[in-house]
Amino acid sequence: MTIFTDSPGTDGPGTARPPALDGIRVLDLSRLVAGNMLTLQLADFGAEVIKLEPPEGDPLRHWKEEGKSLWWEVYGRNKRSLRLELRTPEGKGLLTRLIPTAQVLVEGFRPGTMEAAGFSPEQMLALNPKLVIVRVSGFGQTGPYASRPGFGSLVEAMSGFAAKNGFADKPPALPNMALADMVAGLSGAFATVAALREAERPDGRGQVIDLSLLEPLHSVLGPDAAIFAQTGRSPSRSGNRVSITAPRNVYLTSDGQYVALSASTQAMAERLFRAIGRADMIDDPRFRTNADRLDHVDEVDAIVGAFIGQKSLAENLAFFEKAEVTVGPVYDPAGFAADAHVRGRGVLVEREVPGLGTVPMHAPVPRLSGTPGAIRSGAPALGQDEEEIFGTLACGR
Repeated sequence: MTIFTDSPGTDGPGTARPPALDGIRVLDLSRLVAGNMLTLQLADFGAEVIKLEPPEGDPLRHWKEEGKSLWWEVYGRNKRSLRLELRTPEGKGLLTRLIPTAQVLVEGFRPGTMEAAGFSPEQMLALNPKLVIVRVSGFGQTGPYASRPGFGSLVEAMSGFAAKNGFADKPPALPNMALADMVAGLSGAFATVAALREAERPDGRGQVIDLSLLEPLHSVLGPDAAIFAQTGRSPSRSGNRVSITAPRNVYLTSDGQYVALSASTQAMAERLFRAIGRADMIDDPRFRTNADRLDHVDEVDAIVGAFIGQKSLAENLAFFEKAEVTVGPVYDPAGFAADAHVRGRGVLVEREVPGLGTVPMHAPVPRLSGTPGAIRSGAPALGQDEEEIFGTLACGR
């Protein structure tokens, strides 16, 4: 099988270093996006991630585009698969044998489910005192909403994201992607590595990571709670504009494409005005400062938009690059994949997947100079690693 990777880390000529998380075994009982995003980060950097799936498989396998399991192919890569039915004595026995062999266990059940199955944190830590236990749920393990189903859409609404997303004359807008789950997965991966650092100390112990979908998403929305407490003002829906700087928007080009422009510093705004032949705006009291521009944002956008609308996408990009003004294209997937920078840095890699042909997917991120991530294997078939894993357990490993 072809392996796609960045340049391998080395200590010198002929000495390749192992992946950063080599030797870490992760038992992944999670389902769908957040847990799979979390364990993908660990797997890309060398952890052995064993998906413990129900007999029908992780539901992510069944999210299909035109009959193709592309979600699973991307977020199941670098993982192994073992079927486990936690409600049966056999499944419970298998998990009991696996826990002492692992450093991390990730579960995404409704709070109380693991306890009911006989695998409370206390019981698992008794089997493995250094185990890091990640508990993924919508609202956390405590609080009035702990027992509620934790779908990301509910969290995207409750967190404050939807209220500030979209245009002022339209309803609040939910994201058309699994945003809450993805943010939680990234936050959970960081927490897992931090907890592993503690567990690896001579006197260190395992611990429980209570990872809700709600809190990580709220944490990236900006200081909205502080703004409201200090000013009484809630963030409003402003489309592609923001409340803190202007101009910042997307603008239509003459060939029907869009560019995004952000002049978020005074120096950049002045550079923009000179570039479009409107140096007079620098001293105009309506546009002199950022606060002035925010007060007259419709006029600013009309002037900038009129200039951009006279040129094609390619012409705008070339013009503003030469002027050193921060403008970029609004891409769809085809445009992104064809971009020279994306191709030059290898942001996307291509894998040959049986039955699907060539499948592009994001390369491991972020980039480590010494121990980079790698795509070592594709997403596993359901239960494909059972024989090998059972064999190691039988040998006491």
